[in-house]
Amino acid sequence: MNGPEPARPPEDASEEKLKIYFLPNLLTAGNLFCGFVALTKIVEADPGAENYFSQIYLALIFILLACVCDLFDGRVARWGGAESPFGREFDSLADLISFGAAPAFLVHRIVLRDVFPEHPEIGWFIASIYLICGAFRLARFNVMSMQPGDSGREFLGFPIPSAAALVASLTLFMMWVEDKDFAQGKWRFLLPVLMLFLSWMMVSRVRYPSFKSLDLRATRTFTKTLVAILFVGCVIVLREKILVFVLPAFFTLYLIYGFVRPRLSRAWRREIEEEVDEDEPGAAD
Repeated sequence: MNGPEPARPPEDASEEKLKIYFLPNLLTAGNLFCGFVALTKIVEADPGAENYFSQIYLALIFILLACVCDLFDGRVARWGGAESPFGREFDSLADLISFGAAPAFLVHRIVLRDVFPEHPEIGWFIASIYLICGAFRLARFNVMSMQPGDSGREFLGFPIPSAAALVASLTLFMMWVEDKDFAQGKWRFLLPVLMLFLSWMMVSRVRYPSFKSLDLRATRTFTKTLVAILFVGCVIVLREKILVFVLPAFFTLYLIYGFVRPRLSRAWRREIEEEVDEDEPGAAD
């Protein structure tokens, strides 16, 4: 005689809560892929080879492409209501490779290994400071984002994608200034100093706006729409100069803005950081 069928154990609650959304995580995977390709190009770059300049240039482009993927993955998730703990953790892992390991290895490859040829461990240590501070910054962000009452409108410390974009864009600018003599130029020695400063900024308590309140679907005023159209036109026409001049200037201004921000009036900060739909109640407050 067959006994009663044993009851199935209840499914793990954590499995029920695990949600993996396709498009946001696809962009995060693109971020990680770009970071891996950047590392590959840095490893393949040989200062004595003819293609050294082009290999470093490609590595910088892929770091910036990773920034583009990182810019949109979170926004796509928020617009589609597809935010999840899995996506947040996956994004942090990708960021540590693309914006932590890749820039640190880049600066070591093109600068630090030539500064300390007899004591390479010093160069390794300096480069590792940036990577460790970046990992600390990401871990702190993940913990704080799970705290109740966190609106996500501010970053504590300089964001690691912005730090990587600043290193990459300034390197592009230095390569443009020194052209083919970049491997023997002096400008590159500023990069370790910048990287150490950014390491401190990432773990600092300086607050930066996240601009997560900006909504491309919101109603825009005529002036803002015109400025946006002109900016896109300039990007298309001057695309080769945008990378060299505009990106370093933009991320440098963002870095400085964290220091200037507490001294601005609330009205100025709201105008810069927030996009309020004029049709919303209280928009005129």
